[in-house]
Amino acid sequence: MRWPRRAAGSLDRVEFPLWPTLIAVVAAVLIIRLGMKLLGGFARPVPPPPDPGELRKVRLTYECAICATTVRMTMANDEVPEPPRHCMEDMVLTTSPDDL
Repeated sequence: MRWPRRAAGSLDRVEFPLWPTLIAVVAAVLIIRLGMKLLGGFARPVPPPPDPGELRKVRLTYECAICATTVRMTMANDEVPEPPRHCMEDMVLTTSPDDL
């Protein structure tokens, strides 16, 4: 959009482009609100851990005796939970007794 020209020394009012300005202001407000919502999502605290006794931190390693697949268990409901099954057989606990 072009600005209208004034004659030298003229005191006529220059026409202001109203619609492009309103669209720019609305777009700026929407972009700012979207940015604030995105930043607000990062500011939320980490949810509290589950109740004690529900899950415990463990560091157990199991291995399948048939195909040698290895699994590391990090959370369990017991100190030494039942071994997982793989290839239709119970996996073997390979963690050393010192780590239990």
